Amino acid sequence: MYEKPIHLVEGAFDAILFDCDGTLVESAPAWHLAITNALHPHSAPMPRDWYFARLGLSPADLMDDYEAAIGALNITREEFFNRCTTGYGEAAHALEEVTIVADVARAWQGKVPMAVVTNAQRVAVNGALTATGLISYFNTIVSIEDVRYGKPEPDIYLKAAELLNIAPARCLVLEDSNEGLTAAKRAGMQHIDIRNHWTPRWKRK
Repeated sequence: MYEKPIHLVEGAFDAILFDCDGTLVESAPAWHLAITNALHPHSAPMPRDWYFARLGLSPADLMDDYEAAIGALNITREEFFNRCTTGYGEAAHALEEVTIVADVARAWQGKVPMAVVTNAQRVAVNGALTATGLISYFNTIVSIEDVRYGKPEPDIYLKAAELLNIAPARCLVLEDSNEGLTAAKRAGMQHIDIRNHWTPRWKRK
């Protein structure tokens, strides 16, 4: 397992913005299982490696790519997303925090405002943060429902900065995906790729 502590410099930023899935919470396997169950028996299963290569996409963008690859689903998007959210919620008790990132939230609580900023739906994020005991550390949660475009567009990070009343350039983003890092860069924010500090369980050999 690869793990390198994340050291932050006081005064270099005024707010910390955390992605959720894959950054604060190790959730990719649970999401993949929820998607697999939601698709069955209506459509072809989503290959594990194919899904893991697109972890940073919003749910809508993920399914746009999937339908472009295999054809239209035999269920509506609304039904599919509802089935996914329900399935993920049922697995929330088994989710684990990414301790190296959660420790940052614990260390900086009360020192600077902090937000969770995610392409996932709010109900799923609330469930994951509640199940892992992390929800109390954050001033606000910004989810895909709060903006028109998710990551890699900057909208969702700019919305978080607005809610916290912090200039984008003074926000520090912790992310685990190319899409999320692109969104942070487009928003003009400082950023840390946690993949340089931690290897998720599903990638370990």
